[in-house]
Amino acid sequence: MFESVDGVVKRLQEKGYICDRRIATVVFLAQQLEKPVLVEGPAGVGKTELAKVVSEALGRELIRLQCYEGLDEAKALYEWEYSKQLLYTQILKDKVSETIADSQSLAEAAESVGREDSVFFSDRFIVPRPLLRAITCELPALLLIDEVDKSDPEFEAFLLEVLSDFQVTIPEIGTITANSQPLVFLTSNDAREMSDALKRRCLHLWIDYPSEDLEIRILDTKVPDIGQQLAQDVVQLMNKIRELDLKKAPSISETLDWARALMALNADSLEEEIVSDTLNVILKYEGDVQKARSELGKLIEKKTAEAQAEAPQRPPAAASKKGILH
Repeated sequence: MFESVDGVVKRLQEKGYICDRRIATVVFLAQQLEKPVLVEGPAGVGKTELAKVVSEALGRELIRLQCYEGLDEAKALYEWEYSKQLLYTQILKDKVSETIADSQSLAEAAESVGREDSVFFSDRFIVPRPLLRAITCELPALLLIDEVDKSDPEFEAFLLEVLSDFQVTIPEIGTITANSQPLVFLTSNDAREMSDALKRRCLHLWIDYPSEDLEIRILDTKVPDIGQQLAQDVVQLMNKIRELDLKKAPSISETLDWARALMALNADSLEEEIVSDTLNVILKYEGDVQKARSELGKLIEKKTAEAQAEAPQRPPAAASKKGILH
């Protein structure tokens, strides 16, 4: 259990997740108020990772429901294991015959079999899906409803009952209430607007691209072998790229991928050639790559012009390789 906001920051950092007090405050309040958290923001900024790390820090089982278009409550809640029911029917067919042996009509036989419904419609034949698993866990779990914005509005409406009462109703069995209330995180990439009803039930957290200082700290934590100067250059150039009008701006996950790629190539500075060759690591659309290359060329021309303008005022120095930001 988190004892304070500072405790959240410290314990998440121990698990490799660097966050600011704003994020830590929402996590702490979610625990104290037992309210779900709706985490929104661009893809790749660490929304899903936050839920994973919180579950580790609290020692809770992580139960993940990945949302997609067409997801319905049956796939999210439970399914009947029909093959197992059929197997039991075959094994117990002699007993079924005995049960209906004294029946005088088909209606009486059906009535006799119907009185034994509980044998074939019980929790032994239910395959629990994430929502039911989270509710029936003996110990408090962390339920991650990932990319909820990809689901249909009808499924979102179904979630309201679950998040309000933490109970579900199975027609053949009845209402199942949570043994222990799970901590719930919902993530959204803002593909569509969530309903007011859902937002009212949740604490809201928007995670944006990190500040330059925070991104450098994250980079130092996740890629500890990277040099300080290279880390700063990578983050500065990523921020310049994010300012472009791109179809998909690179996020912190792309920053980490790029840093690891540069380390694999033994790069110690951001030279024009290696940046151009690795842009596909951080940009996922060819149009974005071409636009970034064009802006990169302009940046180099600007730096070259500035260097030439300052050249007469500087004492001559030995030639050396320099990154594009220097």
